[in-house]
Amino acid sequence: MAEVHAIKSNDSIHLIGHLLGIRCNPQMADVWHIGLNLALRISDLLSIKFEDIQNDRLMIRESKTGKLANIQLNTKAREHIAKVRAQYPEHIYLFQSFRCQQLKHKAPQPLSRRAVSMAFKEVGQELKLALGTHSMRKTRGYFLYQATKDIGRVMKMLRHTSEGVTLRYIGITQDEVDKDFVSLEL
Repeated sequence: MAEVHAIKSNDSIHLIGHLLGIRCNPQMADVWHIGLNLALRISDLLSIKFEDIQNDRLMIRESKTGKLANIQLNTKAREHIAKVRAQYPEHIYLFQSFRCQQLKHKAPQPLSRRAVSMAFKEVGQELKLALGTHSMRKTRGYFLYQATKDIGRVMKMLRHTSEGVTLRYIGITQDEVDKDFVSLEL
């Protein structure tokens, strides 16, 4: 599996969402926009049911770690979720597969990780970016770190236990740390 990166430009973030919507489908753009705002692993993001969202909070148990993710939804996440809910009021999953609707007697299922991965890969190749399903989570962590320079906050948001893992995960390189030392003179 190729390593994917955080997207470090707002213009690229917007372009990715736009291209996912027109090259793939609007649902993939919704995955991108909501995923950026929730910083969840793709398996957890795709498993979100509308019933997991109560009073502007998302409460789910992470499948990888078993930790409870209790996330206050920001305005953008709420707007995107409300749009999806209004379009598909009968859906159980936030990102429900349309394939299951075509099959009679089959229970609703979320989008597959594979489908999202393929869509992201297609747009990433077009833009010459290492884009994948983890890019949303990495991007959110990267931007929080750039805004706060508080690795502890980023670790808590991503529910990581190691600073080194978090810095590597969000793509903070030694060159960037060196620049911070050079640019900050006391």
